[in-house]
Amino acid sequence: MMRRRLIQTFICSSLLWSSFVWAGDALEGDVRMRGQANAPVTLIEYSDFTCGYCLKFFKETWPRIQARYVDTGKVRFVYRDFPRADQGPGVDAAAAARCAGAQGKYWGMHDRLFAEKGRLDKEVYLRHTAALGLDQSAFNQCVKDGRYNKSIFEDRQEANRWGFHGTPGFVLMRTASEPTEKEPAVAIPGAFPFEAFAEEIDRLLGSVQQ
Repeated sequence: MMRRRLIQTFICSSLLWSSFVWAGDALEGDVRMRGQANAPVTLIEYSDFTCGYCLKFFKETWPRIQARYVDTGKVRFVYRDFPRADQGPGVDAAAAARCAGAQGKYWGMHDRLFAEKGRLDKEVYLRHTAALGLDQSAFNQCVKDGRYNKSIFEDRQEANRWGFHGTPGFVLMRTASEPTEKEPAVAIPGAFPFEAFAEEIDRLLGSVQQ
């Protein structure tokens, strides 16, 4: 009951910003999306590769969400960057994943970076680029140019508009329509257990079917 009240309270404080992050057709070509583009429900995560609670979600909760909802076509999952500092490993790791994505290997780099459990530096990125078969020169130039830095911090600003000031933060919404007061998006502040996500996802899926 306490868990449910916390999520509901966060819904109310976030309704004002729902139109800023509507998960509609604009996401269909996003390399940071997992699952089917036309899945009825969208789950957005705002996360930092150096965050311990984000790692906990990745290791314990994400595999169950993926198996039950994403792989079955019920939910599409979208990752958004929320570096907790203005510079340092969190920003560097986000840039490394983005630059890998430019070569079609975003999720390969994403999963490998979380597997490092926060131990991130240039040598780690170079090792993973080699393992993923990336063009090393193009990757290095992408990172050096800061090609995605502006977009990375725009993600963080988006998270702040939802009211998130720590990581991870999650937003659940219908895919095909913008959130409304009657059918609001659901903001989940923190690495809640799988059961909390399942409860909200099932409720949204039920409303879509009706």
